[in-house]
Amino acid sequence: MIDQNTNHMEYQPGMEQIPSDILDTVIFKMNECDFSRYTAADVRRALQKDTLSPEDFAALLSPAADPFLEEMAHRAQLETRKHFGNSVMMFTPLYIANYCENYCIYCGFNCHNKIRRAKLSMEEIEKELKAISDTGLQEILILTGESRTASPVEYIGEACKLASKYFRVVGIEIYPVNSDEYAYLHICGVDYVTVFQETYNSDKYATLHLGGHKRIFPYRFNAQERALMGGMRGVGLAALLGLDDFRKDAFATGYHGWLLQRKYPHAEIAFSCPRLRPIINNDKINPKDVHERQLLQVICAYRLFMPFASITISSRERAGFRDNIINIAATKISAGVSTGIGDHSGEGKGDEQFEISDGRSYDEIYKAIEAKGLQPVMADYLYV
Repeated sequence: MIDQNTNHMEYQPGMEQIPSDILDTVIFKMNECDFSRYTAADVRRALQKDTLSPEDFAALLSPAADPFLEEMAHRAQLETRKHFGNSVMMFTPLYIANYCENYCIYCGFNCHNKIRRAKLSMEEIEKELKAISDTGLQEILILTGESRTASPVEYIGEACKLASKYFRVVGIEIYPVNSDEYAYLHICGVDYVTVFQETYNSDKYATLHLGGHKRIFPYRFNAQERALMGGMRGVGLAALLGLDDFRKDAFATGYHGWLLQRKYPHAEIAFSCPRLRPIINNDKINPKDVHERQLLQVICAYRLFMPFASITISSRERAGFRDNIINIAATKISAGVSTGIGDHSGEGKGDEQFEISDGRSYDEIYKAIEAKGLQPVMADYLYV
């Protein structure tokens, strides 16, 4: 049994180990970061460059960059328009199960939390998919709780086959799996895989993940690389900002994506920027506050460091902030979001993972994008 007495840095039976030095490189570089040593001159130097180094990226995440936030936002907007034009992608998440075998103290789905558990049948999944498709959306993100027992890979694969009937782009955010399993899911229609590392501080990670497969830090870290080895077109990365030092976690996330891009040049890299949110039955998770101004700094730094990367702005954020961010640096926004099970078709079978802040419908988000002079896009990829 994987519990808090299990060494969180040791692979367990059945977990694929791949030949990669990216984990060690990221952790070493993150631990080396001393954000207090950066000066205004370092920030100015970074802002004058067309191509940023990891050192420049760290400077833009440092406290010294705060007075330059307006300039960073302007530069980020220029980079976004240069590489993405006025397009803003729209999608919605679909939670098909909330059973979980992990004990993560900050998550509403954790196995010790007393919530309504549910798992949709294929018939119910198709009903949800049709309800979402009828709005006009053409990209879907399939999510489950992290339970191989309740939501085996084959179950997720069948759901993705159904999703491919209704949507042009299918993503998944599930428990990490081995590269051959990612290859199977790719055959089932999955285009990209998102995995939140939560925090890159391995010691803090161990105090937050007290049981289940998620406790094993390196297996989770290498999930995106295994997904690319399995043939996925793209991968998404994120730290849950507020669990630990947000600057270090943001640096590690960006550097992780940067190293993956260099090793797999064909891969599409995406970043999410979620902040810790309240969860059901737990108001004592004691987040390290990350304010909107600091979140803006992180997002702009991502854009300047990796101009071609997609950036998603979460429904965890308030509507006004999301609308401003898509005008600056974010290229993807969720709409009509529910983190409960079966909510899109009105079933409401299972409890939500966390509280969202922006509950606007597809139509409302669409109009908000147009109001900014931007172009809502339903899908940016077509298989021929």
